[in-house]
Amino acid sequence: MKFRKLLFSAATLISVLLLSGCGYNMVVFEPQGPVARSIMELINWSLIWMALVVVVVFGLFGYIVWKYREKPENKDYEPPEEHGSMVLEVIWTAIPILIVIALTIPTVKTLYALEDVPPGYENVKPITIHVTSADWKWIFSYPEQGIETVNYVNIPEDTPIDFKLTSASTMQSFWVPALGGQKYTMGKMETQLYLVADHPGSYFGRNTNFNGRGYAGMEFEVQAQTREDFDQWIKDVKETAPKLTERKYEELLEPTHLGRMTFSNTHLEWVDHADPDSPSYTNPELYRYHGYQGRVFEEEDNYRNKTNDDKNLHEHHVEGDGNGGEHSGH
Repeated sequence: MKFRKLLFSAATLISVLLLSGCGYNMVVFEPQGPVARSIMELINWSLIWMALVVVVVFGLFGYIVWKYREKPENKDYEPPEEHGSMVLEVIWTAIPILIVIALTIPTVKTLYALEDVPPGYENVKPITIHVTSADWKWIFSYPEQGIETVNYVNIPEDTPIDFKLTSASTMQSFWVPALGGQKYTMGKMETQLYLVADHPGSYFGRNTNFNGRGYAGMEFEVQAQTREDFDQWIKDVKETAPKLTERKYEELLEPTHLGRMTFSNTHLEWVDHADPDSPSYTNPELYRYHGYQGRVFEEEDNYRNKTNDDKNLHEHHVEGDGNGGEHSGH
């Protein structure tokens, strides 16, 4: 009886430890668009093979332990000398190779397919949105509509969104799990990601690449709207949101947390961080969290090397109060 109680307690403890990291809302398995669905299908395919391997391995383990256990009749049994089995060697070498092939082929096909507009949307004109990551906020620029948002992005449903990703500072990772996989943002270069939302809804996005103390709060919202609501939101922003100035933008790029902001123009008018020749906007002297705050290098392409003195912004600090137009589009 004591043994059974001990076994039950151990099983309960192990279950709690194994399941303690499981959330009730597994967004990846609730895809809201064709890109996320393709990734979920790939994950499910991998899980099937993983389950098959686990079942076979543990089944063989249990069978071998039971079959070759010590018994009174074979207590003094000495197995004969073995020199290996060619058949068994071929089997347990070939099986992993076949499993890797079974996983590799659909993975490669899916990854290449995700680089293009999702199937079924080839005849729908995409909307281009430039995504600029900075410590620790997300900046979204709509060059065709001439507006810019901070820490939220509105998109129309059933429309391919061509996200052009770059960074104004350190490397980050752009991820909206309900709509697709993650992709890195890097300074002075550009990556591309197509996403589509099947229907209106609010989807959580975040940075998944550790880049300092403010990393955990680097989140944003993707608001998928009907085409009518999206067009109305664009019109409202153009009529009511303030203009973004170059001075204000340089303040936004300082390492801070911000609320939502909306502007009726974009920073692409004076800088594109994906351009290899664009100025550097890093602020190493403002990272004071690790004892050694870093050296300041005055490169020729640093924005602070401009000739006009009014670009020196080190006396200003953004506190993240959301001033500058707060249009959530909800």
